[in-house]
Amino acid sequence: MPFNHNIHHRRSIRLKGYDYSQAGLYFITICCNRKGNPLWLPLWLPFGKIENKEMILNDAGKMIETEWVALITRFQNIELHEYIVMPNHFHGILQIVGGTVGATTRVAPTKTIGDMMDAFKSITTVEYIRGVKTLGWQPFNGKIWQRNYYENIIRDEQAYQNISNYILNNPAKWNEDKFFTS
Repeated sequence: MPFNHNIHHRRSIRLKGYDYSQAGLYFITICCNRKGNPLWLPLWLPFGKIENKEMILNDAGKMIETEWVALITRFQNIELHEYIVMPNHFHGILQIVGGTVGATTRVAPTKTIGDMMDAFKSITTVEYIRGVKTLGWQPFNGKIWQRNYYENIIRDEQAYQNISNYILNNPAKWNEDKFFTS
């Protein structure tokens, strides 16, 4: 069914009026599309599994990690902090450190968090499709990632510590995780 704004009421989950290209720390969560779960698989965990409260990445999960780390070569005004590839979602802290200065000493425009997440999702989708076709990775229907992503602007040191701990402890709390599917 084509999109009809009278029927489909998509509301932005972004903070209204906030400039998502400005310097700061952002907590990002990207979830796999549950609709991508092939009906014949009881549980679609495309990036690996939790074993003894540790995340064990499969090759697809390693690709997700590699592409996350590669973001710093694509967007040179960012730093990456804690992150974790989970069986069916991803958490990471990304920091925008400011615009880059060009030859005319003007500040070059900074890409937004949305631009960065669109690039990440696009690149990982292309690589995942390649893995399905050539490496036997789990197939999927439709899209790998959900349409959007979640972000939280990290406003102070305490929030940063709480989120960092959440990311680092996520595998140990897998059974309690809201993205856990069984």
